[in-house]
Amino acid sequence: MPEPTLSYPDASLSDHDLAVALVFGAGRVLNDLRAEIDTAGGGFAAKELKDAGDAASQAWLAGALAHARPDDAVLSEEAKDGPARTDADRVWIIDPLDGTREFAERHDDGTWRDDFAVHVALWDRSAGAATAGLDTGAVGLPARGKVLSTVPTVPSGADHDVTAVLEGRRPLRIAASRSRPPEFVTALAARGDVELVPMGSAGVKVVSVVDGTVDAYVHGGGQYEWDSAAPVAVALGARLTCTRLDGSPLEYNRQDPWLPDLFVCHPALGPHLRAALTAVGVDSKEGAQS
Repeated sequence: MPEPTLSYPDASLSDHDLAVALVFGAGRVLNDLRAEIDTAGGGFAAKELKDAGDAASQAWLAGALAHARPDDAVLSEEAKDGPARTDADRVWIIDPLDGTREFAERHDDGTWRDDFAVHVALWDRSAGAATAGLDTGAVGLPARGKVLSTVPTVPSGADHDVTAVLEGRRPLRIAASRSRPPEFVTALAARGDVELVPMGSAGVKVVSVVDGTVDAYVHGGGQYEWDSAAPVAVALGARLTCTRLDGSPLEYNRQDPWLPDLFVCHPALGPHLRAALTAVGVDSKEGAQS
């Protein structure tokens, strides 16, 4: 597979605009890879396509960051981590391809799945705990031609009919894994006042809360920082509630980048969802099923 020839973003861009440019560029690389396969009439097994997508997006993002922000540290799913990162004041947390399974799959009619994402976030030590250090980030949905970011926009929430949920006129919609939802999420759906909306990619799930497709995303199976950093940055920018399941703050750029759980919800529906979680046995102290 040839090396991507897309030029790197200009180093003079602001951090916010750079994050957008990075996810847009990596998305171009991924879409071009799919287009090459279509032009060639196939020829890639799913495993090969996953690996090719991860590698191509990582190579372009690594080169772009080295060009535009050579003094910043980087934490990526597809690159070796090192202890020096935790001492850095600025760390780009990236997932070059979130949803590799979805990237490599087609629907029954032969069209490609569109629920994969590219994540780019900047953790800045000076940003403070209110945004978990993440006041800059972008999530690209390349197959949908869409980018959501922390560049100031109209606050989210217009598409959420909060009153209808609280009055019981429609169920609370929760983004869920289409293949392996946590047991407590399945238990929530059994209550009758919760609807699971299956979709791939953690990034797609979180931005679906931002755009009003669903009301919440709760995850209890564990993720890494690169799985949620950029989506959480975008969700915080849209004034959504983003915490651990037990309500404790999210923390990023830790020595161990493992995050046990995640809670993203429209703020007006947070207490309603937390009550439902308690009702199905989620331990409010540990954020795990009791």
